[in-house]
Amino acid sequence: MMKTIHSYWAYIVLFVLIYAVINAIIGLAQKKEFTHKDFRLGLFALITTHIQLLIGLGWYFASPWFKALTSNGGEVMKDSAARLLAVEHPIMMIAAIVLITIGWSKHKKQVKSESKFKKFVIFYGLALVLILSRIPWSNWF
Repeated sequence: MMKTIHSYWAYIVLFVLIYAVINAIIGLAQKKEFTHKDFRLGLFALITTHIQLLIGLGWYFASPWFKALTSNGGEVMKDSAARLLAVEHPIMMIAAIVLITIGWSKHKKQVKSESKFKKFVIFYGLALVLILSRIPWSNWF
């Protein structure tokens, strides 16, 4: 059940994160004023990714990938599909969520709207690239 929840919640995370990054790019390009809507969108992206992290960690430590890694790590590392699920995906997702958290924290310290949007574009955008690079696409479709 945890795997199913983790998989479906991922669609919500991707949608919200893509929307937040596009919104920040538009806000930066059009020199818009950073509004409460932009603040809430960034916060919603932060919250959904952190919920996904908790669900993912719960699933990971109960998964066969973690058991395989702890019992026979050498074999897991030789198999690219197993390595993706056991090592690369979890590490990159944690790194992406760290970037989102840093971006959220840094945007709050900014005064100008342009700077706030720029922090979201940089940190949330990099996180999105990391996430898209290590999603196990073959398991999704």
